[in-house]
Amino acid sequence: MGPPISVVVSRGDVAESRHEVHAVAVRDGRVVEAAGDPGLVAFLRSSAKPVQVLPLARETRELSGEEIAVASASHGGGDEQLRAVRSLLARAQASEEDLECGAQDGSRLNHNCSGKHAAMLLLAELRGWPRGGYRLSDHPVQREIARVVAEVADVRESTLEPAIDGCGVPTYALSLERMAQMFGRLATGAIEGSERVVAAMRGHPDLLLGPVGVDVSVMKAIDGAVAKGGAEALLCVGLADGTGMALKVMDGSWRGLGPATGAFLGLPELRRTPLFNSRGDEIGRISAV
Repeated sequence: MGPPISVVVSRGDVAESRHEVHAVAVRDGRVVEAAGDPGLVAFLRSSAKPVQVLPLARETRELSGEEIAVASASHGGGDEQLRAVRSLLARAQASEEDLECGAQDGSRLNHNCSGKHAAMLLLAELRGWPRGGYRLSDHPVQREIARVVAEVADVRESTLEPAIDGCGVPTYALSLERMAQMFGRLATGAIEGSERVVAAMRGHPDLLLGPVGVDVSVMKAIDGAVAKGGAEALLCVGLADGTGMALKVMDGSWRGLGPATGAFLGLPELRRTPLFNSRGDEIGRISAV
């Protein structure tokens, strides 16, 4: 156990900025490594997506790996990603207009959470629930998801701290230690439906890829890993041996997450990121110390 990871942004030989990153690793229900505060509380944000899709994965066996993967993604709007979103919408007998995530680049389909929202529409369709307002906390879709989040986190549902995520659905605050435990359980298939979700994410990592992609880099670097990033620079990781990890950059800056992840997980290819200017010249570095 030690202090938070310090990520230094250097221009030339001068340290210009620093990011403080808290990280924890949990195995068999106990903290095995920590940098900073394992009890630090943060919102799951998009790191919850592999859990939010679990009710749908449990409901139907007809989903493809691509559909489950894009429902777990913060996607970048690529052709293959949008094709999988449209497939989910077709199964739900829904259209882009039914998505309640708001628009991105002029389209709700392009929103990086459209896969998750399409999956929620499909869950409502399969359960016979009303389609409208599926994003709201009192809708049966969100009540079901809250129950599953509590199940995977091994907490009482009444203790979940809710707020509204950037795409309009509820998000929940948990300690980093609890988030790490969640992903360790997901990675080993200890939760009903998690084997399908994890297999889809591992099998189609490029469908998960968004503008940052630290989670995809971790999955490609570590055999059997599952990882998902969330807004405000959160990353949750589960390893095949049941170890779960969670990292949070305190100032919410994504640029600190890759180097901190490289340092904590022992991935040298992530530990140092070159810093470029607008001309493409390398003028510094972002590195964990």
